[in-house]
Amino acid sequence: MRHEEGDGSTGRQTPESRLPPGQRRVDRLLELSVERPPAIDSSEWRLRIFGEVDNPVELTWDEILRLPFVRLTADFHCVTGWSRLGVEWGGILGRTVTSLAGVRPAAKFVIMHAYSGYTSNIPLEVFLQDDTLLAYELDGRPLPPELGGPLRAVVSRLYAYKSVKWLTGIEFSQSDRPGFWEQRGYHNYADPWQEQRYQ
Repeated sequence: MRHEEGDGSTGRQTPESRLPPGQRRVDRLLELSVERPPAIDSSEWRLRIFGEVDNPVELTWDEILRLPFVRLTADFHCVTGWSRLGVEWGGILGRTVTSLAGVRPAAKFVIMHAYSGYTSNIPLEVFLQDDTLLAYELDGRPLPPELGGPLRAVVSRLYAYKSVKWLTGIEFSQSDRPGFWEQRGYHNYADPWQEQRYQ
């Protein structure tokens, strides 16, 4: 699966044309976080799916691995000004968990929860796109802890602070609830092509 960043067009073919305004190209994902990677035992780890759903569930690591696997190649843009082009992710589509949980029509937003309590928020329609992934592989290898392993969100059409690392919860909500960075002045939607860095 290939996704080209931008407004939905596939005309951006050169590396330079795939860079949103104010971004510079890097050759690897940089390890930026407000906290150190937590020590997570995959045998005890759970992904909780809850909120405006008919079937709240907690998935074990083995259950995650049994869900339909997809590969996504997408450009990844950090609000601090760097982009890595053509990142190869592997995992499950966001919309796979919506079908498992039976998301109610009242749900309009998704609040993603990290192991530490960090959160970020996106509209449900973004979570349902084919470039939103719950990733546990990077470049064909297990996702390392410093980059969000064992499981992280990948919301490739938005700035990377929306791609929550160390994911433990997906909450479906009627109302929008700004997360950690959004409460500290970062843009609530975060479209790189509109340079929506700050409120």
